Amino acid sequence: MFDTLLIANRGEIACRVIRTARAMGLRCVAVNSDVDAGAAHVAMADAAVCIGGAAPAESYLRGDAIIEAALSTGAGAIHPGYGFLSENPDFVEAVEAAGLVFVGPGAAAIRAMGLKDAAKRLMAEAGVPVVPGYHGAEQDAGFLAERAGEIGFPVLIKAVAGGGGKGMRLVEAAAGFAEALASAQAEARTAFGNPAVLIEKFVSAPRHIEVQVFGDGTRAVHLFERDCSLQRRHQKVIEEAPAPGMTAAMREAMGQAAVRAAEAIGYKGAGTVEFIVDGSEGLRPDRFWFMEMNTRLQVEHPVTEAVTGVDLVEWQLRVAAGEPLPLAQDDLRLDGHAFEARLYAEDVPAGFLPATGRLAHLAFPEGVRADSGVRSGDVISPHYDPMIAKVITHGTTREIALRKLARGLAGTQVAGTVTNLAFLGALARHEGFAAGEVDTGLIGRDLEALVAGPGISDRAVAQASLVAAGICDEAGPLQGFTLWQPLKRTVLLEHGGQELQVVLRVTGPGRVAVALDGSEVSAERQGGIWRFDGVPGAEVFAEGDFVTVFEGGGRAFRVVDPLERAAAAGASGNLVEAPMPGKVMSVLASAGQHVSAGDRLVVLEAMKMEHTLTAARDGVVAEVLADAGDQVEAGAALIRLEDDGDVAA
Repeated sequence: MFDTLLIANRGEIACRVIRTARAMGLRCVAVNSDVDAGAAHVAMADAAVCIGGAAPAESYLRGDAIIEAALSTGAGAIHPGYGFLSENPDFVEAVEAAGLVFVGPGAAAIRAMGLKDAAKRLMAEAGVPVVPGYHGAEQDAGFLAERAGEIGFPVLIKAVAGGGGKGMRLVEAAAGFAEALASAQAEARTAFGNPAVLIEKFVSAPRHIEVQVFGDGTRAVHLFERDCSLQRRHQKVIEEAPAPGMTAAMREAMGQAAVRAAEAIGYKGAGTVEFIVDGSEGLRPDRFWFMEMNTRLQVEHPVTEAVTGVDLVEWQLRVAAGEPLPLAQDDLRLDGHAFEARLYAEDVPAGFLPATGRLAHLAFPEGVRADSGVRSGDVISPHYDPMIAKVITHGTTREIALRKLARGLAGTQVAGTVTNLAFLGALARHEGFAAGEVDTGLIGRDLEALVAGPGISDRAVAQASLVAAGICDEAGPLQGFTLWQPLKRTVLLEHGGQELQVVLRVTGPGRVAVALDGSEVSAERQGGIWRFDGVPGAEVFAEGDFVTVFEGGGRAFRVVDPLERAAAAGASGNLVEAPMPGKVMSVLASAGQHVSAGDRLVVLEAMKMEHTLTAARDGVVAEVLADAGDQVEAGAALIRLEDDGDVAA
């Protein structure tokens, strides 16, 4: 086997591969962009090579620089991780031409599955069931509309070179087809450089079940299934293995179909065959259809590892080195149940907008596997996917594994940036999900309740106010109060845009009455800890003007200085601002143009997705402050509308 491995990726997957490779005695080489010089994967590796600028096109997508880094550091093999160059057949050929081993399938297998339309035709020939639809080359809008009508609405428009939900649109009726088609093609062109789409029948009560396969180039085995139905906008949120409600007959049928798919293209390494399943009448062997094959390791692979006891990265490295498959199909067994939740830096109330910022604090509880590529003090960059970690749990039953997930999420601590942690916790406690009633529409149906989450407790506010006043440590309950004055103090906090005025009043040694908005919480220090109305306080983290109480996914409070509360002149909806750092893809309005509330004004690309910014009110565009191609920071003004008074005049 090669003795040095270069990992052509970053973040969580680079750290994951390094852990297994180091355990196998391999020397590990990392690559990094300018902004990743201090990243966790760089610190874990034995050596690292900077390959360019922050933008992926300037670094992690530079196959030539990656191959040169491998050659210059003595690496014998390259592991692509997932994303970036992991499914690029030209890169595979270049790696092999340089005399290096590519840890993954051959270029021919990647090409065979790279375009969804061609892959579906190939699978149909191999006896794998495919969804009814149009997968041809004709892309005329009128022609595609006719095919959609023949298939029958609702239909899905999907980019043939797609993935991650990009270039995908659900069309409920013929009237919305033309607009959805244009939008899907535009997004596909931006994301993949290929605007071509296919049309498929939309399955009612759909479930997304995928099968992990592993091949040696000739034969293949499957490592059972994962259910990835808990999705939002076609992005996976929580995955599990095995699929709830799975029958022996269904598992056998899906497993055999997945193995046929892998062997039909001479697959080598780890891959995933994704199926859409009609769960309206339970799981039936005649109600699943091939969607696509991902010719790489999947983000959700840890749940398969948990229920099979197999280290998939170790298998990848061993097979890439020329070893046979470590186990035969009959040797593989399922053990218990596992879940994975994807923890992201994103603003859930703002529509799940990706977020940036410094991770002031990051910690995970015992009893969970946390795969992460960041640490406390690291910065979530606008240039890459904002995943913080994957939280994985395993139990002897689904019920136990899910309870462990809920507790694990409740014990996860993140401060410094907004996250989807509370949203994940709400999903883990969802009654329907707990009962195994999963389909891809669950989150959409219950989104309002899932996003709302539990209200902020008076105890959390009380604890934050004590921390803000500086009396939550060992110094004693009088710190922060003025001598010769009544032992009473007002603290101003801000949470979720709401200002909270809290009055602290010392009532005795180690006792403080905390008054807020008509209610009162009794805080008392006992046995070295503070209790609030008799309940032990949560873990807290304080830095600068912020206090985070780790309750309900983490409650961040800003400590307000009364001397700096001079109100800034508000724009009253006159300014359209960038909600996050990104690139202006197009400006859809011009100075002097009349616009209505909701009109599209600017398209911003950030975190690998397009975001449309709209007018907050009717008005006239006074000034366009950005041009297509501009790279802008969060809060940058892009469009200014006339003042309300000017419009009325």
